[in-house]
Amino acid sequence: MSLAVEWNSARLRKEVALIPPRAALGASMVYHGLGKLREGGPEQTGQFFEGVGLRPGKQLALATGIAEVFGGVGAILGFWTRPAAIAVIATQAVAVAKVHAKNGFDTTKGGYEFNVALIAIATALLIAGPGAISAHEGIERLVEGRGARRVFRRARPSPLLRLIKALK
Repeated sequence: MSLAVEWNSARLRKEVALIPPRAALGASMVYHGLGKLREGGPEQTGQFFEGVGLRPGKQLALATGIAEVFGGVGAILGFWTRPAAIAVIATQAVAVAKVHAKNGFDTTKGGYEFNVALIAIATALLIAGPGAISAHEGIERLVEGRGARRVFRRARPSPLLRLIKALK
């Protein structure tokens, strides 16, 4: 309710509009990342990676799984959204280059259509950030404080606040 009172409806719509792409990207990335990390996943994915020329396969499978889960959780929560978006862009760019490009655009033929959609969503979040309705915004507000302290911290941010803002 306080959001509706403080903001005009256009700003509120823009902030709320970031939630569905964050959720869609996050759910997809967590799902794919956990598949690489679950029992037997690193070995199977590692063998696949070795088959497409990515070595050492098992270590890269673990790194990819961690990056995808990190990117997904970051997108869902709206926390460290930009680093999470970079992780998604990197993993999906490699997936396109090494696996899907040769199959064309059509996802039903093993193409890169879905990967491009994930990259597009991640790029939008990289540019826009998580939005005001996010865990990151809540943590930033806690660190800034209230009243005069908030004004002072905004004028002279602490190293912690600078780090939080940089990772937004």
